Amino acid sequence: MSKTLLEKSVAGRRGVTFPTEGLDQSIDSLLPLNHQRQSALGLPETSESELIRHYTHLSSLSYGVDTGFYPLGSCTMKYNPKIHEEVARMEGFAELHPLQPSETVQGSLQLLYDLQQFLAEISGMDQVSLQPSAGAQGELVGLLMIRAYHRTKGQSIRTKIIIPDSAHGTNPASASLAGFTIQTVQTRPDGTIDIENLTKVLDRHTAAIMLTNPNTLGLFEKEIGTIAEKVHAAGGLLYLDGANLNPLLGLTRPGDMGFDVVHFNLHKTFSTPHGGGGPGAGPVGVKKALAKFLPFPLIEKKGGAAPASKTLFQFERRRKTAVGRVHSFYGNFGILLRAYTYIRRLGAEGLLDISRNTILNANYLKAKLQPDFHVPHGQRPCMHEFVISAKSFQSQGVHAWDIAKRLMDYGFYPPTIYFPLIVDEAIMIEAPENEPKERLDAFVSAMSAICEEIRKDPEKVIHAPHTRSIKRVDEVFAARQLDVRYQPPSPSEPVAS
Repeated sequence: MSKTLLEKSVAGRRGVTFPTEGLDQSIDSLLPLNHQRQSALGLPETSESELIRHYTHLSSLSYGVDTGFYPLGSCTMKYNPKIHEEVARMEGFAELHPLQPSETVQGSLQLLYDLQQFLAEISGMDQVSLQPSAGAQGELVGLLMIRAYHRTKGQSIRTKIIIPDSAHGTNPASASLAGFTIQTVQTRPDGTIDIENLTKVLDRHTAAIMLTNPNTLGLFEKEIGTIAEKVHAAGGLLYLDGANLNPLLGLTRPGDMGFDVVHFNLHKTFSTPHGGGGPGAGPVGVKKALAKFLPFPLIEKKGGAAPASKTLFQFERRRKTAVGRVHSFYGNFGILLRAYTYIRRLGAEGLLDISRNTILNANYLKAKLQPDFHVPHGQRPCMHEFVISAKSFQSQGVHAWDIAKRLMDYGFYPPTIYFPLIVDEAIMIEAPENEPKERLDAFVSAMSAICEEIRKDPEKVIHAPHTRSIKRVDEVFAARQLDVRYQPPSPSEPVAS
């Protein structure tokens, strides 16, 4: 493992020095003694060149969308075009202050207003709020609006959210956080919702059903019209988890399928930065019946044209019916700006091409992997992702986890594994629209090579990775006992190498 900067520290070595001449006052006169440190900070002492080399080396150990392919099913990891960063750094955007009067930021307010309209048109919703700062927060906001909708209709008895057994884990978590109870609906052997089971669980307590369409198996719910009809007839609403919106752009719209609420993952569908804890954006759109519950403020446009000296776009006034404010000011503006840029650059035809290409890539990969892997629902064409199973390798002691780790030795980021839970030894694979055929073929070759290793030398796969700076770690423990603070060893302890 690479040494830390503190471990590389050499007493007296400097990367920068500060001038002392020209200071008219002593530090004691500038800062009261009780506010001064009484001991050294303990910062590493190193030269500038060693500092740069250290962080450059660390960056070379990291894997990202700029270095390789992320076949990360259920969590689209597509390339972030560099023009997004150029636009975000433009002075007029980068130097905005959130407390500026609205008349001084008309261009930015128009951008936000137009993005609201774009997302509404793309999804078939009537109105969109850009406030939520993540897909999961968008889920929570959507469910809070569903709760408010039923309560205003005197239907507080509707406290149940129906969720498929193949759903993303955030769905039941968000529903529970919003105060609902969870009712599971089963999946049929063909990978779609069991309509007969759905009919049984629908009742007067149903508030909504949360669906991902296409679902986490990468399959389109062909009977979505029947599902919408049954849920609406029972007095419930339809919520779309927009995590899998990438293959629908320009082909169909959630609003046209019967959905009442949808959230967008801008990092998945509209190519804004993804991962690392943020920043993010999870706008939420609704049909007209729920619009009054949207979090405030929305961006409003005054009717008609206005002279340049007049304010045309403004923040709306607070609504008593709104579920409240869920983000300071108006969401993560820099992320919203990148999504706007992506949509404007591509246009309607470009967005349609995204869907066509991601569907083509996924089905190409699925066909290429079928000779080596069990594909539980391989008889149907998939949408943007598909699930294979490693259960046929269990007799050799190899699991999905091992295959994912071995892929790292071949230079690929591991796919999503063990999800959805309804597939034994699941490996979920997605190929975004930007990945060329050559990259997909290289991935197939790596997967085929691993299968051959399993047959001839399974231990090589079981103990992978072999080329990474960090081998296998207890990821569950690391997530539960997160410790990012470095503490240098005492003089009596050996220094890690």
